[in-house]
Amino acid sequence: MTAAADLPVIAVVGATATGKSGLALDLAGRLDGEVVNADAMQLYRGMDIGTAKLSLTERRGVPHHQLDVLEVTEEASVAAYQQAARADLAAVRGRGRVPILVGGSGLYVRAALDRLEIPPTDPEVRGRLEAQAADLGTDAMYQLLADADPAAARRIQPANVRRIVRALEVIELTGRPFSASMPTREFVEPTTMIGLAVDRPILDARVDARVEQMWRAGLRDEVERLLARGLRGGFTASRAIGYAQAIAVIDGRLTEAAAIAETARATRRYARRQESWFRPDPRVRWVDATATVGVDQVIDLVS
Repeated sequence: MTAAADLPVIAVVGATATGKSGLALDLAGRLDGEVVNADAMQLYRGMDIGTAKLSLTERRGVPHHQLDVLEVTEEASVAAYQQAARADLAAVRGRGRVPILVGGSGLYVRAALDRLEIPPTDPEVRGRLEAQAADLGTDAMYQLLADADPAAARRIQPANVRRIVRALEVIELTGRPFSASMPTREFVEPTTMIGLAVDRPILDARVDARVEQMWRAGLRDEVERLLARGLRGGFTASRAIGYAQAIAVIDGRLTEAAAIAETARATRRYARRQESWFRPDPRVRWVDATATVGVDQVIDLVS
């Protein structure tokens, strides 16, 4: 077998419910690797059931990094994640082991792996733009972006108000187009990116089954515990898929059946966005996850 020091960073990416965590564990077991998380919601302590976070037992003794590093009241930062994740990848390599990045949060994957300069942020500017978005609406904010930076507008979904606000913030702070700071597809160090692909009808069925299991496993109870820790005050965590719906149940705004159905719909939409993020990247080596994904097959791709 190729020595760990000779292997590239391995990234396992793809949509939710494609089996990324399991494959990462298999690779870590065979290649003497450690896992670095690239799922933005798994950064939060206590957000376990609704993010499909592996328990300590399920991790098979494989060290995992970038899990449980934020409180639910904190806002996840791509810039902070980039610095911490790259430090973890370097530390794993320094121990003579193989770093395995795994997750489906596309921007976080690229922040860890690609040449990406993250522009500054300013809470006052961000707050003013968010207030403007609440007043004018998402369509008007998207038009402002399209006028200021057409290239960025073409690459941001018109309904994604957070990305629109962020783009306008960067333009105001730097005086440069937001598109100038978007990542290029260039790894900072040798990397093999493995993508797990699942046909849409099968993936939808997997998502539905996973959502049902999450609620049976106690998602509502988990959310009630997190509310006691300030979940409502967490701008990012409180809006996570499954958690927002569970809060609506607790508040009496949704029945549990309606919340389960809405969680499944939102997760299916999210899976499509993940596919649209990773699919155009020519560096991804796709593996059919509906077949038995042989770890030897993936190791051959890596080697």
